Amino acid sequence: MMNNMINGSIASIEQMTDIIGKNNSKNNVEKTYEGKTFADIYNQKRSIEEVISDSDITSGQLKFSKHAGERLGQRDIQLSDEQMMRLKEGTEKAISKGIKESLVIVDDLSFIVNTKNRTVITAMDQNNNEDNIYTNIDGAVII
Repeated sequence: MMNNMINGSIASIEQMTDIIGKNNSKNNVEKTYEGKTFADIYNQKRSIEEVISDSDITSGQLKFSKHAGERLGQRDIQLSDEQMMRLKEGTEKAISKGIKESLVIVDDLSFIVNTKNRTVITAMDQNNNEDNIYTNIDGAVII
């Protein structure tokens, strides 16, 4: 077929299309697609507002990792509702500033928060922490 093109015996794209179509019909292979149509997929599209509202980004839920939960228990740290609200507020401020791993200080309590996952990674009581050294953070919020 390529030789026909080079030799000039195929003069147009229409002729080439006819030749290709005939060659494919010789294979007698029926090609069917039974999946969703483009229209079906397009009609399922969602606005960015819908996607965000369904995600953890706006849910405001703050999770505690297993490690953080263990530290709270070991260090006998109990958060009041007001402190929990301030921890969430500090996390929101860190997110708004683009901080990924934040130190959030609430009263005498320190929390390392992964803002992307809205997860408290560890918790410390500053009064019982001798070094007061915090590593692997890229910002701090004191609230």
